[in-house]
Amino acid sequence: MAIYSYKKQIITRRKKIATTLSYISMFAGSLFLFLSFYPVIASEIYLRLTTNNLTSPIRLSGSVSEEKSLLVLGEKSTVSTNLVDYTKAAVWFPSAKQDLEEISAQEERINNYTITIPKISVDDARVIVGGENLLTGLVHYLPKTAPGELGNVSIFGHSTLTQLHKKGDYKSIFTYLPTLEEGDKIYVHYNSLDYEYEVIDKVVVKPSQVDVLNQNYDDSYITLITCVPLGTYWNRLVVRARLTELPVN
Repeated sequence: MAIYSYKKQIITRRKKIATTLSYISMFAGSLFLFLSFYPVIASEIYLRLTTNNLTSPIRLSGSVSEEKSLLVLGEKSTVSTNLVDYTKAAVWFPSAKQDLEEISAQEERINNYTITIPKISVDDARVIVGGENLLTGLVHYLPKTAPGELGNVSIFGHSTLTQLHKKGDYKSIFTYLPTLEEGDKIYVHYNSLDYEYEVIDKVVVKPSQVDVLNQNYDDSYITLITCVPLGTYWNRLVVRARLTELPVN
């Protein structure tokens, strides 16, 4: 005589529906997490494949200190809140202080101009010389030289996740900056003249590596800077271009 007997469990329709809904909820939750983190992960992977990661600052003439930058920017540690308003240009590299006399001299000539980058659909974007608010335009930071002159013109611009990008919106204007490659063209309209630049280098640096703002007077350069990975403020993408064609009057 059998000690145990087994009876087949009857799965009711209600239980089937509940089981199905639970699986759907798990799948939807996993998909939501994947979609939330995918743009950041994809951006980081793309940057690692297409750029150089510098472990030491770029050394050019006219060095600026990187020690003070850590005091404001904070570090990526568990005790650092890093509550910084990144819509203000000064906090991106806070140790690089603006020289009021140099800004004044620039403003006597012209206080804004436009830049066009065909590959990433940036058309006649406003660049504010010595500006601060990155929500109203790109910012030509530390304006020691002007476009077309020997030296380095550093231009800051915001980026965001690709799905949030809006053409012409300064909150996301440099979202596709990572796609620029060597040889791509950048056009600057300054003081009624048009200058052509060509991308020569693309690197990722830490926020403390402020030497990317230094001057280099052997040629005329433009340095485009934004935050990466997209949607974060962890690192800085630096795209450098050299003047290739002088304007024709």
